[in-house]
Amino acid sequence: MPHVPTGFAALDAALPGGGWPAGAVTELMPDTAGIGELSLALPALARLTQAGRHVVWIAPPHLPYPPALLQHGLLLERLLVIQAAEPASQLWSAEQLLRCAAIGAVLCWPLTLDDRRVRRLQLAAEAGGGCALLYRPIAAAQAPSPAALRLRLQSAPGGLRIEIRKARGRHAHAVVVHPAAAAAA
Repeated sequence: MPHVPTGFAALDAALPGGGWPAGAVTELMPDTAGIGELSLALPALARLTQAGRHVVWIAPPHLPYPPALLQHGLLLERLLVIQAAEPASQLWSAEQLLRCAAIGAVLCWPLTLDDRRVRRLQLAAEAGGGCALLYRPIAAAQAPSPAALRLRLQSAPGGLRIEIRKARGRHAHAVVVHPAAAAAA
């Protein structure tokens, strides 16, 4: 399975394949919002847009701030934001977009999600080859998931503590403390 480097050496070293799995679902579960959870994805998103692929945000909790995205290297003409209000519309949009080879990554903030829907997103990501990054509430960590990668994110002194809860091809529960993610937020 191909991977997209995260842009953070310590995290890449801990992840199977050395980055975000392409053609797969990754679940990011921050303890609280605003701890640098988005900054963790920005280097990879910038790399994808610079390679001519589109990045799509579906129902983000806050509107993206273009000057900050430009500062991180994202090409704004390759960024699409979909403001779907209904959970069913959000997940339908994510599934359709993940099937498209021109899409490098889909970021989604679903409020509700069951295993069946995660599996459908996984199959769509496999078909299109893009990265599916789902920002889920921390309570989701208690339930099993068909996602290829599950990360629990916690604020830590001087950075972001990343616990690998599940990773195909690698032992779970590895922990990376990443100072740059918190600084970049």
